[in-house]
Amino acid sequence: MFRRREAVPFSFVAEADRFRSNVTPPPRERTTGSELAGRGLVGLAVIAGLAGSLLFGLPALSSEHSPSHSQQTEAATGH
Repeated sequence: MFRRREAVPFSFVAEADRFRSNVTPPPRERTTGSELAGRGLVGLAVIAGLAGSLLFGLPALSSEHSPSHSQQTEAATGH
């Protein structure tokens, strides 16, 4: 009996051009104006959220400013 030298999966890959399908996928639906506006608003909300978190988070992360007054307990002051 005749045997191929390569394994079976590789023979299928080599002959794959012969079995290509001629079925085309359906065309993509056009996006409506409301969908585009919704996507734009979602993107704008995400960008505004990132900018807001950066705006409010940077002062808390900066180490340049020392607190204007330090809290001390009565035990630390010795009273």
